[in-house]
Amino acid sequence: MRVEYYFSVNSPYVYIGSLRVAQMAAQMGADWRYRPLHFSALAARMGSVAMVDADPARRAYVAQDLARQAAKAGLAMLQAPPFFPANSAPASYAIIAAQAAQDRGAAGDLHGLVAGICAAVWREGRDIADGEVIGALMAQAGFDPAIADRGMFMAADEYARNVEDAVSAGVFGTPFIVEGAAKFWGQDRLEDAAQHLGLKLGAL
Repeated sequence: MRVEYYFSVNSPYVYIGSLRVAQMAAQMGADWRYRPLHFSALAARMGSVAMVDADPARRAYVAQDLARQAAKAGLAMLQAPPFFPANSAPASYAIIAAQAAQDRGAAGDLHGLVAGICAAVWREGRDIADGEVIGALMAQAGFDPAIADRGMFMAADEYARNVEDAVSAGVFGTPFIVEGAAKFWGQDRLEDAAQHLGLKLGAL
C-alpha cells in the first residue's frame, strides 16, 4: 500500500488538515509520500481556478467556511495572512529535499516540517518564500537546513513532475490522497481516508 499525498503549502485547507495528516503519515511511514505542487499550475490543467482568482461569492463563502473548519479543528487561523499567497516553490523544494534525505537515512521529523510550514503561513503570518524562514523551520524539525540548497535542482524537477503525476492520477484540488484507485479530496475526507487505510486518528 502506497499513499500519494498531493498538496499545496499555501492551501488553508491543507493547514486545517495538517495535524491529522501528520498522524496518518507517521503510521504509514515510508509508504506515505508527500507530493507538494504548484496549485495554480494544477488548476490551469484541470480547468479550475485558484481561490485568489475565484469570483467574490465563492471567496466570501470560503472565508466563512475556513473560520468554521478551523474552529472545528481547534486551530488558530489568520483571516488574512500577510504573505499569502507566497511563492510556494522554496518551501516545497525543502519538503522534497527533506523527504529524499530521510529516504537516505537522515534524521528529522518530515511530518512536523510539513505541518510547521503550513502553520507558518496560516497561524504565524511568516513568509515561506524566505530562505531564513525555511531554514529555521527545517532546523526546528530536526533537519540540516543545508539539505534544501543541496537538493534544489532535484527538488525543482520533482516539483514540476508532481503536477504532471497529479493530472495523470485525476487530482483536481488539494489536499488530495491517492491510494491505488481510491481517492479522497479535502481535509473533511481525512477520516474516510484513514478508515480506508486502516489507520487510527487520535485526539489532537
